[in-house]
Amino acid sequence: VQLQASGGGLVQAGGSLRLSCAASGRTFSNYNMGWFRQAPGKEREFVAVVGWSGIKFYADSVKGRFTISRDNGKNILYLQMNSLNAEDTAVYYCAAARGGSYSDTQSYDYWGQGTLVTVSS
Repeated sequence: VQLQASGGGLVQAGGSLRLSCAASGRTFSNYNMGWFRQAPGKEREFVAVVGWSGIKFYADSVKGRFTISRDNGKNILYLQMNSLNAEDTAVYYCAAARGGSYSDTQSYDYWGQGTLVTVSS
């Protein structure tokens, strides 16, 4: 699976952004699709996942503000981010997994190149 993330940019605190991740190659619908982020000087962390079944999980830090979704017909993964704050500033990565722990980076087989989100306070 080849993944291409887009949609990052500079936004003021309280604003919104929608990230997209276009997938090609293997059957998109068979994979759990996740978003991770990595802030400067920090480890990559789990943000959200939508399973092949449609089940969704979120990190506590984004619950109620971010929404993950997928369009299997278009092979696109989305992350709608609302009420952004400075702590959300990071490079955001999309990733695909055939199984395993949804919040563990080691479970993911394919990664996009990342898109930078900067939230100004």
